[in-house]
Amino acid sequence: MNDATPVSSHDAPQSPCVNICVIHPHEGLCVGCLRTLDEIACWASLSAAARRQVLAELPDRKPMLKKRRGGKHGRKS
Repeated sequence: MNDATPVSSHDAPQSPCVNICVIHPHEGLCVGCLRTLDEIACWASLSAAARRQVLAELPDRKPMLKKRRGGKHGRKS
């Protein structure tokens, strides 16, 4: 099957949304599913191949949200 062929909903990867919809202010990623706002907005119109590509990139994004950015525990002693 090529990318020009419409895919049925059974063939296309489903959204990774976990209903924790908060966009990280510095990274621009949803803290729940790790997608960007653009990826979330266009998910329904993406081909199955494009969805698989986004899903493949998500694990590498997780460490971006684990960095401490200050606050009480971010201060030097």
